[in-house]
Amino acid sequence: MQSLAETATQPEAFVRKPDIVEIAKSLSIALGERAAAADERDEFVRENYALLKEAGLVEAGVPVELGGGGAELPELAEMLRILAHACGSTALAFAMHTHQVAIPAWRWRHQNVSAVEPLLKRVAAERLVLLSSGGSDWIGGSGKAEKVEGGYRISARKAFTSGAEAGNILMTGAIHDGADGTRSVIHFGVPMAAPEVRIENTWHTLGMRGTGSNDVVLDNLFIPDANVAFSRRSGEWHPVFQIISTLAFPLIYAVYLGVAESAREIAITTARKKQPSEDATNIAGRMDTALRAAQLAHRWMVEVAMRNSPSAESVNEVMIGRSLVARHAIEATELAMELAGGASFYRANGLERRFRDIQGARFHPLQAGPQARYAGAMALGQPVANIF
Repeated sequence: MQSLAETATQPEAFVRKPDIVEIAKSLSIALGERAAAADERDEFVRENYALLKEAGLVEAGVPVELGGGGAELPELAEMLRILAHACGSTALAFAMHTHQVAIPAWRWRHQNVSAVEPLLKRVAAERLVLLSSGGSDWIGGSGKAEKVEGGYRISARKAFTSGAEAGNILMTGAIHDGADGTRSVIHFGVPMAAPEVRIENTWHTLGMRGTGSNDVVLDNLFIPDANVAFSRRSGEWHPVFQIISTLAFPLIYAVYLGVAESAREIAITTARKKQPSEDATNIAGRMDTALRAAQLAHRWMVEVAMRNSPSAESVNEVMIGRSLVARHAIEATELAMELAGGASFYRANGLERRFRDIQGARFHPLQAGPQARYAGAMALGQPVANIF
């Protein structure tokens, strides 16, 4: 049987794309069996990551023409939602890789950006894992880039680097203070094997403990000028960040939706073993109503992304959806705890882990305050370039 890489030059009609949703379903039992142990020990879900790599999910979002699986954003989101039913940590860490692949793939498909081809081909051929430093590299940027001959010297600490120990390349940036007083952020990829790069074990948290979202420290790392992907003003929205926000957050929040859905399943199973009561029926109804709101909001996020028109407006719509998914997924999980009753307090049934994991939905950008300001400014016709 030919591999996708071997058939990538054939007409697309003759290339059979892998069904990544079915693959995710087939892995669920194995992923779930390891989730509790990783959570209890604050250990990265390395064995689960190995399964994802073996199953071909690392290259799922790479276009078929470049040797990958050719999955589009709705399929990728569904894959992550299903993975989250089994293990929220595995799904969330993998969402960070998945969106780092989906973004250059989108730029290749829709903007004809050929510069991303080498990276995408390497992801497919070598099954490279890409890392995102998330909130460390939001609109303001972080770290220091000192201009030297031929490039920059980078000193930085990147928190929230999910899956750090499994990663091959960290997609990140650093702030450069120009002699004229301007402040810009340069963006580049960092090989994790470089001697100037180290991982510090800082990830001891309430939830999502298995993501291994440790700090990555860059100590006087040299980045050649040729390796700088782009530069932008610090503290101001850039078109590339409009693409990132429009595409990444439907994938990330698919994970939280999956966590809430799995909490609901556990609660319903537990409640059905008890004598029915009017109070339990009421809680179950409120839970399903909240969960449906989260599902509808997430569907809206995906629909906005699939318009393939990233802009300030698409950022607004996706971030409204992000806030709604977070709010209602947390609410649904809290009601699942109530419905299950005292049994939910025991680690053994997995519900308290879902309750802890869902709290992470609060902390990704745009958080509640900036998101409300952004939406309000859009409604009133005010500038949003510096709201983040």
